[in-house]
Parts: sequence; structure tokens; C-alpha cells
Amino acid sequence: MTFLKLLENKWLRAALPALLIHCSIGTVYCWSSFAQNLAESLQVTSQVIGGAFSLAIFCLGMSAAFAGPFIERNIHRASGLACLFFTTGLVGTGLTISLAPVLGSRLSLLGIYLFYGVIMGIGLGIGYLTPVKTLMLWFADHKGLGTGISIMGFGLAKAIASPLMNFLQDQVGLATMFYILAGLYFTMMYTGHLLLKKPGQHDEKAISAPINRLALFRNKTFLGIWLMFYLNISCGLALIAYEKPLLQTTALGLVAISLVQSLTAGANASGRLVLSTLSDRLADRNHIYKLIFFACLLVCGLGLSRASAAGVIILMLLVVNTGYGGGFSTMPALLASRFGMTHVSTIHGVVLSAWAFAGLTGNQVAALILKHFGDYQPLFLCLALFYGLGFFISHFLVSPAKAPALAPPTSGPLAKRELGRSTGR
Repeated sequence: MTFLKLLENKWLRAALPALLIHCSIGTVYCWSSFAQNLAESLQVTSQVIGGAFSLAIFCLGMSAAFAGPFIERNIHRASGLACLFFTTGLVGTGLTISLAPVLGSRLSLLGIYLFYGVIMGIGLGIGYLTPVKTLMLWFADHKGLGTGISIMGFGLAKAIASPLMNFLQDQVGLATMFYILAGLYFTMMYTGHLLLKKPGQHDEKAISAPINRLALFRNKTFLGIWLMFYLNISCGLALIAYEKPLLQTTALGLVAISLVQSLTAGANASGRLVLSTLSDRLADRNHIYKLIFFACLLVCGLGLSRASAAGVIILMLLVVNTGYGGGFSTMPALLASRFGMTHVSTIHGVVLSAWAFAGLTGNQVAALILKHFGDYQPLFLCLALFYGLGFFISHFLVSPAKAPALAPPTSGPLAKRELGRSTGR
């Protein structure tokens, strides 16, 4: 009996598998560790190869948006599919690099876009979404803590994997690095796939009629949450993408800059756990987003001074990174508080589409501003305005009350399917 109880433990059945999955897929943020070597291997520019990373983030968000109902029905199949897509993308990327001299630059670039951008991106989206509802079911009284544990793993992945990637590139080469990583992450994700399980009283087959995902955008509260998520990610990416060049404008040396980058990575990861756990103690989890937007607005305002000291820049990066991470981890529990648990994976998946569009716009907006003005102050002003907009939305668009029950679709393929079920056809 003791052994059986161990097998039904929330740490073994939810927290550990979620960490194994998220610590694997979170390595997508290690892109900068090998991007330059990849561009040189394919004989293309860094800007051209960078499209593969943007495509991976876009496919992450969109695959999560479309896969929500599938994940609701069977998390076990979903975790296995995530493992398959993610590791296939890594192997395909390594194979493309190995064959680059034969394929040529154009075909090799298409191969990287296909394997790293599309196939691996689909694995990212399904893998990111799959453990979240399970965690909230196991940690029913501390949903923020549960999701914070998992999504913290996504943030920690960069700090853990970047040194490993740098070592492997030097020792075995770029292509072999991807093969080794594929084997390592397949082992981790497949172990997570085997362990992941909802609490015994939750039957995956007993799923109610699907909701109308397009109709969600007609719900004021959902639209406000989607916009908050989009603004927080876009602003975070706009600043985080230029973290090193921004620090180089100060009097800090290379060692100090490296130390600050480690601190900001730690702030990103700790924000995912601390802010979501803090939301468990608040009457309204939306207060976390109000805090994030206000704090980020304040530090971006401080950065507007042309005499900004290194301390102000460091403070800005720490606060923005903390809010960026905390926004991700608080989101699932916020959605559960507004829309309930029944369709939370589907609704969370649709919200993650904001990540897809933020991945396409955040860096590009920053690049456009810096190219036009050649200075960081206009970027800080733009970010302050966006954070101010987010603060306004969090106050006036996101209702503190639980949203009305979401209706199933009344037309289209989903409605016909549900009609067939109800009539026995």
C-alpha cells in the first residue's frame, strides 16, 4: 500500500515529469549559444538563420492554440507526441547540418526552418501545455505553486544547457551536438511521459463538449488577458534580446556583464516560481499582472534619463526579466480562476497564441527603433508606453469576477460532431 501511495504522489506524477519536459523544451532559448556557428555552417547571415528561431516560437504558440482539445482528452498521448516532435526536430537539424555541403545553402536553410522551426516548434507547443492542467489538479489548493514549478523549469533550461552546448560544440562539433542533445532530451521527456498522470478521480475520457475558441475573443475578460500576455512578452523580448549590447553601453567590463546576465537569467527563473506562488495568497491573481506592469513601467521610466547609471540599467533588466517569467507562470492559474478547470488547457492554448505573435514582433520592433534612432532611450519610452497600456488593461478590461460558462460551438465541424454524439449517430 505504501508503494502504491508513492506511485500516486503529486511530486512524482506531476512536478517531476513537468520539470523533465520543460527543462528539455526550454532549451529553445539557448539559440544564441550556437546561432553564429549555425549561420557559418550553412554560409548564410545571422539575420537569415534567425528566422528559424522566430518560426519555432510562432509554431510553439500556434500548435498550443490548436492542440488544446487534444491535450484535454489525453495528456499521455500528448506528452508522447511532444517528445517525438521535439527530438525529431533536433535530429533533423543535426542531419541538415551534416548534409549542408551536399544540399547547399538554400536547401540547408529550408531544412533548418522545417526541422528546428516547424517540427521542433510543434513539439515545444504541445510539450509546454501538456503538464500544466495536471499540475493544477494535483496542486488544487496551490495552483500557482504547481505551475510555477513546471514553468520555472522552462526558464532554468537556458542556464543549465548553455554551458553544455558550448562544451559540445567545441568537443564534437555542431551536428553531433544536436544528436547528443536529442538522445538526452528524448530520455528526459520520455521518462516524463511515462510518469505524468492526472489524479485518480479525474477521468480523461470524461471530457465535455469542446468550446468555441474563436468566440473566446468576444469575451472581454479573455481578450484583456490575451492582450496582457502579448504585451508582457513583447516588451520582455524587446529588452532581453538586446541585453548584452545594452550593458556594453555602460562602464561595466566583460566579467561584470557576464555576471549580470547570469543574474537576469536567475531573475527570469525565480520570477516564474515566486510570483505565481505569491498569487496563491492573493484575493485576485490578476494583482500579479498589475504589479508586473507597474514595476516595469517604473524602471523603464527611470531608464529614460540620458545619464542612466549602470545600476539603473541592471535594475531595469532584473525587474523586466522577473516580470517576464512571472507572467508565464501566473497565467494558467489566472485562467482557471476566471474560466474554471474544465477547459483550461484549451483556453491556455489559445492564450499562448499571443506568444506566437509576440515572438514575431517583440524583437523586430526593438530592432526598428534602434535602427531609426540609434539610441536606447526611444526604446525605453516605447516600452514604458506599452507597460502603461498593460497596466490600464489589467485594471479595466480584466474583470475580477469569474466569467460566465463557455458555450460549445453552434456551427461548423465541432458542432456537427457534438450533434452526432448527442443523437447517437
